[in-house]
Amino acid sequence: MDKKTFYITTTLPYVNADPHIGFALELVQADVIARYHRARGEEVVFNMGTDEHGIKIYRKALEAGQDPQTYVDEYAAKFEKLLKALNISTTNFIRTTEPRHQAAAREFWDRCLQNGDIYRAAYKTKYCIGCELEKTDSELENGRCALHPNLLIEEIEEENYFFKFSKFQKPLLKFYKDHPDFVLPEFRFNEIKSFVESGLRDFSISRLKEKMPWGVPVPGDEKQVMYVWFDALVNYISTLGWPENKKHFEDFWGTAAESNAVQIAGKDNLRQQSAIWQAMLMSAGLPNSKQILIHGFVGVDGQKISKSLGNVVDPFPIVQKYGLDAVRYFLLREIPSGEDGDFSEKKLVERYNGDLANGLGNLVQRVATLIDGNMDGELIYNASIIDKELIGTVEEIQKKYDEHIGSFKLHEALADVWALIGAANAYINDKKPWSLVKENASEFLTVMTNAVFLVYRIANMLESFMPDTVNRIRETFGAEPVIPQIDGYKFLIKKGEGLFPRL
Repeated sequence: MDKKTFYITTTLPYVNADPHIGFALELVQADVIARYHRARGEEVVFNMGTDEHGIKIYRKALEAGQDPQTYVDEYAAKFEKLLKALNISTTNFIRTTEPRHQAAAREFWDRCLQNGDIYRAAYKTKYCIGCELEKTDSELENGRCALHPNLLIEEIEEENYFFKFSKFQKPLLKFYKDHPDFVLPEFRFNEIKSFVESGLRDFSISRLKEKMPWGVPVPGDEKQVMYVWFDALVNYISTLGWPENKKHFEDFWGTAAESNAVQIAGKDNLRQQSAIWQAMLMSAGLPNSKQILIHGFVGVDGQKISKSLGNVVDPFPIVQKYGLDAVRYFLLREIPSGEDGDFSEKKLVERYNGDLANGLGNLVQRVATLIDGNMDGELIYNASIIDKELIGTVEEIQKKYDEHIGSFKLHEALADVWALIGAANAYINDKKPWSLVKENASEFLTVMTNAVFLVYRIANMLESFMPDTVNRIRETFGAEPVIPQIDGYKFLIKKGEGLFPRL
C-alpha cells in the first residue's frame, strides 16, 4: 500500500449492560486519534465492536428469559447507536459471535497449540464473574474483587485447557525493554512491568460446555468452549480478515518489522491488553501491538460509578441535552487522558459557558459579525499581510499540540488550542478593528485577514476533537470543504447563530 497506514482499536464492551459515560470516554479518545491520523493523509482502520461470550452473558440471558444470541443482538445494537450519537468515525465493527471471528479464534488456538503453548490439566481457582478473570488471594479485598465488591467470588474446579503464560515472562520483559513507550502513560507501563517481573501463572483458556455452553467451540474437543478472554482478544485481528486476508492484516496490523496497531483501553484492561494479549501474539507467531494507551475511570460527582448507588450516567440524554460536541469537549478536556476523572453536569455547564460560549463561540461570532457587517461578508485572503509574530505563535502552539497528541495527552492538546483561542481574542481586543472601519480601512482589512487566519488554524486543530463544530465554522466562513490557506481565496462570511449559546 502506497499510503501510510494506521490502525486503532478500542476494547470491546461486554454486552451485559447499557452503554455508560466511561466507555463514551474511550470512544471519543480513540476517535480523536483516528481523525488526527486521517487528517495527516494516512489510511486509517478504526475498530470497535462487542464482546458477546462468557458465563456472565449466559447468565444474564437466562435471567432475561432469552436465548443468548437474541440477548447479545439487542445490546450490540445499543453500542452501534452510541457510535452514531457520539459521531465516532469507526471503519470496523466486529462482534465475537460472528462466524468470521469464531473461525479466526479457532485458527489462533490451533497455532498456539501447534507451538506447544496449550495443554490440558485439572485445576481449582477463585473466579470473579464481573471481571471474567481468575483471582489470587492477594488480589482480593475482604474476600471480594476490588472492582466488583458486590459480587461473590466463585470457585471453579474442573479440567480445562491452559495457556503457557509463564513461558513468556522473559520475552515480554525483553519486548518492554525494546519498546520504551509501549504503554502510555508511563506509570501504567511501570505497573505492567512489575506484574510480569513478579512471575506469571499459566491460566485456563477453556470451560466445560455442559456447564457453560455459550462460547467458541475448542477445535478438536466438542466438550469444551474457549474462555471468553482468549476468544475476545482475537477480535483485534479477526476484524482485519485474519488469517485469510494476509495483505490487509499486514498493511494495518503490521509485520514483524513494523507494527501499526494502537490499542486504547481502561486501566482495568491493562494486564489483558499489554501482557496476556501480547504473549498470545508471540505464541501464534504474530507481530505485537505497537502501543497500548490506558485511560482511567470516570467517577460521577466525586463518587465511583455504581449501579447500587444509582449514579450510572447514560450518555444519550446528556448528548441530547447539551449537544454532541459539548459532551465530547468536556470528556476530552476535563478528564486527563491517562488518569481518573470526574463527570458532573455542573462542571459540564461551567466548561460550556467558560470555554465554548465565551472562548471559541465568542471568537468566531465577533470575527464573522465584523466582516459580515462591514465588508458585506467578503474577504479575499492575502497571505503576505499575515503578522509574522502571529505565525510564530501558531506554529509554536501547533508543535506542542502535535507532541501532546503523540504522547496521549489529549486534554493538554485541547489546552493548546484554547491558548490559541485566547491569543486570537487578545489580538482582536488589542487591534480594536471596530474603531478602524472608518479611520483606516486598509488596517481594518489587515486585522480581519489575520483574524480569519487564526480562526481557520484553530478550526483545523479542533477538527479531530469537535468535527461538527468545525463544520459549522466552515459553513459560517463559506469555506467548504476546508478552510484554505491560499492567496486569492474569497471567503463569504455570514454571521449566523452563535456556536454555543450560553446556558
